Amino acid sequence: MATGSSTAAQRLAETIASAREMVDAARKDGAMVGLVPTMGFFHEGHLSLMRAARSECDFVAVTIFVNPRQFGEGEDLERYPRDPERDLELAAAAGVDLVFMPGGEEMYPPGFETAVTPGATASGLCGASRPGHFSGVLTVVAKLLNIFTPGRAYFGWKDAQQAAVVARMIDDLNFPVTLRVLPTVREDDGLAMSSRNAYLGPEERRQAAVIYAALEAAREAVLAGESDVATVRQLIADRIGRMPLVEPEYIEIVDARTMQPAARAGEGTLAAVAARVGAARLIDNIHLGREEPK
Repeated sequence: MATGSSTAAQRLAETIASAREMVDAARKDGAMVGLVPTMGFFHEGHLSLMRAARSECDFVAVTIFVNPRQFGEGEDLERYPRDPERDLELAAAAGVDLVFMPGGEEMYPPGFETAVTPGATASGLCGASRPGHFSGVLTVVAKLLNIFTPGRAYFGWKDAQQAAVVARMIDDLNFPVTLRVLPTVREDDGLAMSSRNAYLGPEERRQAAVIYAALEAAREAVLAGESDVATVRQLIADRIGRMPLVEPEYIEIVDARTMQPAARAGEGTLAAVAARVGAARLIDNIHLGREEPK
């Protein structure tokens, strides 16, 4: 596999046709194509996916598209953080071969009306609090998989439900791609890296670290023998409740594969949290019953 790519080699495509042309040319040379779908405003979490793709694939494509179909009414579509020039520089430094940065009408031209409908994996957690969100996610991911036909596609575990929903679609619709879901990348105090962390003021940022601290406390309790779901949920709620600026939207214990409510907390389950901290909606999760993968 290729282990690097020069900054000068990175190319930018703004149309589906040009992206396909570049990928097809690489594939004709026998390249394994790796795809990293993003909404941009890169942080270390995104870059870790790019580096993994670079180490495992011959040709690495990154997409930057703030997908309007996964934002609900009143959500932060218009103010979602963007910095395309910086993103291009960071992608080049990570060895990315192609950045696909389409406009809205390129992805959803006039008359577009098709959508992918998720099933039970998307019914709870963010699927319950953000109606239509995962249909928007799956629709754009399906389009990207069809545009690039990659051998591998890279996602982060911070968005565990998203990864599970995408995995279900890949299996159900027979996409010929291997899904690679990599560990959550965190700040020094444990806060999961997210583009939306940019919304946090200094005190909000300080208090937001309680989310991971609460999840860690829950895992420690489960590893010590606690398995009652209500008890584990209450432990998380009590810890988060110490920080008044952090307002939980949900605290759930779910099966790590199906995202359905778990009967007992332990191996194969996740504690998942969504919380409002000022203008930011933050999500995080942790494996219960075993140490978090590094």
